[in-house]
Amino acid sequence: MIIAQASSVTENAKEEINSAWDRTQLLIDNTIARLPSIILAIIVFIVFFFVARGIKIAIRRVTRHRRNARSLGMVLGRLAQGAIILIGAFVALTIVIPSFKIGDLVNLLGISGVAIGFAFRDILQNFLSGILILLTEPFEINDQIVFKNFEGTVENIETRATTIRTYDNRRIVIPNAELFTNAVTVNTAFEKRRIQYDFGIGYGDDIEGARQLILETIRETEGVLSDPPPDVLVVELADCTVNLRGRWWINPPRRADALDFRDRVLSGVKNKLTANGIDMPFPTQQILFHDQTEETDGDRNLQREGWPA
Repeated sequence: MIIAQASSVTENAKEEINSAWDRTQLLIDNTIARLPSIILAIIVFIVFFFVARGIKIAIRRVTRHRRNARSLGMVLGRLAQGAIILIGAFVALTIVIPSFKIGDLVNLLGISGVAIGFAFRDILQNFLSGILILLTEPFEINDQIVFKNFEGTVENIETRATTIRTYDNRRIVIPNAELFTNAVTVNTAFEKRRIQYDFGIGYGDDIEGARQLILETIRETEGVLSDPPPDVLVVELADCTVNLRGRWWINPPRRADALDFRDRVLSGVKNKLTANGIDMPFPTQQILFHDQTEETDGDRNLQREGWPA
């Protein structure tokens, strides 16, 4: 009985070994039969790989002259390289496995695309916004921009975010989706920039005389442009002043230059108006007290506002 059982186990083991060997032999035979197709697929994939690499290098060379374009060229080059390599992998796969159809790949990519889209929605949104910013170029590297409460110089434009350096030497990283969907002020978009300031003079002063003095000071300030010419306009009759707005143009339009010109113009205008007897009044208050010990205190009918009867 025991001998019979041992013999049965041995036979089963032999059958399993023979079956495994047959499968292995079949696999080897199939591999040898497909060896030409595999070699051809490898050659096709290598060709696609080098074509993709060449296209990436060509795109980067075409866009290397401008700094923003270099960033865009790098991104587009990588995208083109990835797409061509993916196509090469698909062609090689169809050579090795002829039964693999394009519909299978489309279905696979469709399901995977939906899953990836939900998982990386914010990342993809910032990536696409970065591509559009690099393509449309609403601002460039070294431009000075204002975005919400942030103001500074653009340091770098990447596919995910844009970094700016504030004037007090801090770095702000702003997601590209925020920049693309919100208003951004570009202070250095043009070669010239207009600066303005309101000067208040007294109601008893000569408006035309003050206007000419302010204009003279602006024109005499070194670096202020004569074209467009500066001007001075009456903009408000305030509580205690007549406000004259001086406007002048500078080049370059960067913030440091704007502050420097503003300082020189304001200092010169103040000194010239004071030297020529033009009053520059400031708000004042007069506080009146009344005697709280009067017999009529508290009786508003017997008192004027703020004064004893």
